Amino acid sequence: MSEELELKNEKTENENHIEGRNAVLEAYRSGKTVDKLYIQDGLRDSVIASILREAKKKDTIISFISKQKLDQMSDTGKHQGVIAMCSSYEYSEMEDIFALAENKGEDPFVIILDELEDPHNLGAIIRTANLCGAHGVIIPKRRAVGLTSTVVKASAGALNYTPVVKVTNISKTIEELKERGLWFACADMGGEVMYKANLTGPIGLVIGNEGSGVSRLVKEKCDYIVSIPMKGDIDSLNASVACGVLAYEIVRQRMK
Repeated sequence: MSEELELKNEKTENENHIEGRNAVLEAYRSGKTVDKLYIQDGLRDSVIASILREAKKKDTIISFISKQKLDQMSDTGKHQGVIAMCSSYEYSEMEDIFALAENKGEDPFVIILDELEDPHNLGAIIRTANLCGAHGVIIPKRRAVGLTSTVVKASAGALNYTPVVKVTNISKTIEELKERGLWFACADMGGEVMYKANLTGPIGLVIGNEGSGVSRLVKEKCDYIVSIPMKGDIDSLNASVACGVLAYEIVRQRMK
């Protein structure tokens, strides 16, 4: 995702942004979840230093950008060189996903999203995850949409029941989950038709970016590459629709 597009998305999709040094510092100290922190390049003083300390404690993504770009992002024009993008919802921990599966007496079923950018897609996928019985959704910290207010609205309440976990590295997370018994199916047009793949048992479904699909490194970590049969004149589905089709094939195979 280009910096210009990312800034535009932050401006239009994440209404929960906080401007001003003291306001941002207080947000951290009150325990609010900050997804990204934007600081004017070259700005240094004691308050900025305190904000940076808090940000590093919480492993916040920090970007140093020009005053002009901060001005473009600002609603008030009084950002004082600092804007924090905050989550509209609290993220879950990985153990919450496994606890939910255990409580239901089911094999874990997770949906992993590799750099998904559209908040409407993310919200729709969280909604689908809940309805198809998935125990959680995993998203990356960088180059992807977080839990903005648009996502919360598009999920239609599913966020109250479906854990969403944010991780630093998708490939590493897949490796760690494999050690806990999960197999991974990656959605790709060049894969085996989904009806022929064994999608039962503990499983993770990996859905890629709206334009470029699943990245090469993530794809290489997956056990299966699966595709959806296409009969029309165009060759791809919307990411959330593709996720729904594949998720319900997992449901169908689990019910057999």
